[in-house]
Amino acid sequence: MRLLKILLLLPIAALILVACQTNAPDERVGEEPAKPSRQYYQLKVYSFVDADQQVLTDEYLAETWLPAMERFEVGPVGVFKNRPGDDDTVRRTYVLIPYGSLAEWEQSEAMLHVDSVHNETGKSFLQASHEVPPYQRVESILLKAFEEMPTIKPTAVSGPRSERVYELRSYESPTEDLFHRKVDMFNAGGEVALFEKLGFNAVFYSEVISGAHMPNLMYMTTFPNMESREEHWEAFVDAPEWKEMSSLDKYQHTVSHADVMLLYPTEYSDY
Repeated sequence: MRLLKILLLLPIAALILVACQTNAPDERVGEEPAKPSRQYYQLKVYSFVDADQQVLTDEYLAETWLPAMERFEVGPVGVFKNRPGDDDTVRRTYVLIPYGSLAEWEQSEAMLHVDSVHNETGKSFLQASHEVPPYQRVESILLKAFEEMPTIKPTAVSGPRSERVYELRSYESPTEDLFHRKVDMFNAGGEVALFEKLGFNAVFYSEVISGAHMPNLMYMTTFPNMESREEHWEAFVDAPEWKEMSSLDKYQHTVSHADVMLLYPTEYSDY
């Protein structure tokens, strides 16, 4: 009789054991949560010969292309413009698109070509005459996020969009080795952490994996206005952390050329 009771209770004990295992935390004690996978970014740069071309491209991006990206669940997407001046009179529009993988980028490009809504609503742009093109050229740059900031972070900066400053920087290195040292300076060296500490509101940090000026890296920081930008950079240059890391021998001569682009977000940009 006693043996029979034990046999009857065994299935119940097994069910309790399974339930406990199912509800138990999956994380192992002492292990840090895994970091998100590093995203890939495409930076498209449209250049124009006049304001009319930029207006045509604005209409296409806002009314046709961005809605298509939303249907494909790609985003958030940033769209920015430069402020032409005496040193650079060319009008440009910058489009920053995040992807979870290169396969996702390739898939979205393929889907765009066969999307009937996109092709119909964007017909005037996509099938524009060679005599009246909607842009002069389009440059496409592929990037991979840094380890210290593996995913894009839409800025929390607010205020009038026309006054905001989205600072896009490109640092070129003379050799592959020096390039990797500069990337290390941002990651293990603490440059990303210092930007975060000083409130630079970075959108992304990345290494260029395909582009016209390699080896190089690109990143974007944001400010509510030009005055704020100047104050932040002054604090960065004076920071003890920067003075210490920039004096290390391994980080010397890592940048041979730098481009600084001061942009502002369009009204239809996601951030």
